[in-house]
Amino acid sequence: MNRVSIALSILIIAIASPVFAASPQPSLESLKELITARYAGVSPTKWGENVPGVRTRLDTDDRVIALTLDACGSNGGKGVDARLVAFLIREQIPATLFINGRWIDANPDLFRQLAANPLFEIANHGFRHKPASVTGRSIYGIAGTQNVAEVVEEIELNARKIAAISGVRPKLYRSGTAYYDDIAVQISQEFGHEVAGYSLLGDAGATWSASQVMAALLKAVPGDIALLHMNHPEAGTGAGIMAAVPELKKRGFKFVRMSDYPLK
Repeated sequence: MNRVSIALSILIIAIASPVFAASPQPSLESLKELITARYAGVSPTKWGENVPGVRTRLDTDDRVIALTLDACGSNGGKGVDARLVAFLIREQIPATLFINGRWIDANPDLFRQLAANPLFEIANHGFRHKPASVTGRSIYGIAGTQNVAEVVEEIELNARKIAAISGVRPKLYRSGTAYYDDIAVQISQEFGHEVAGYSLLGDAGATWSASQVMAALLKAVPGDIALLHMNHPEAGTGAGIMAAVPELKKRGFKFVRMSDYPLK
C-alpha cells in the first residue's frame, strides 16, 4: 500500500466513525488532494444510471417496497409537497429522503423536523444536484461535476451539512439525475456512501400525472426501490402516492426505508 492509500485510509476510517459528526473532520482540501491522487490517470469506462456499484433493489423476497423521495433544490424545485409529507406521517409510512444542499438552505426548519422523525431516513442528494462524473459529462441539460475534486465536493459538502444539522452522517448517495460514471461510484463508496439507484420509476422527474404515478407504483414487486419526488407540490406525485398506498397495503406490501434491508 503506497503513502497516498495509507493516508486516505486513515481519513476514511475517521469519516466512517459513528462520532464523526461531532469530531474534528479531515479538511475537505486534504480529502480532495488524496482522492485526486488515488485516481490520477484512471479514466471512467461506464456512464449511466446502472453502472457497477449502483444499488437498485432491496436484497429480499419479503413483500416490501422502499419509497425514496428526492428534494432537488433547483430554481424551480425548492418547494415541498406538504400534503404528501403530512400523509406519510399520519399513515406512518416510512421513506428515504434524498435531500440536496440547496433544498436544505431553502427549508431549514422543515429539514430539521424531517431529520428528527424516525419514520424518515435522510440520504445525500448532493450539494449542487449535479450528475456524478469525473470528466464533466452532462445529462438532461444538467452539467456534471468536472473532475475528481468536484465529485468529492458534491458528496462530502452535503454529507457534512446533513451531519452538522441532524447529528447523523448519511450512508446513501444519489446524484442529481441519478447518473454516474464508474469512478464517481467508487469515490462515493470511499466515503461510506452506498450509491442508491432505483428499480421502479415512480414519477419521471415529477412530470407524471397522479394516475400515472399510481399506475407505476401498483406495478411494484417485492424489493422494489421507487424513485419519486417531494419538492414539487404542483405535480401529480403526492396524489398518486396517496392513491397507491392503500391499494399496495391491501396487496400485502409493507413500506420500509432503504437501510432496513441489505441492498443489491
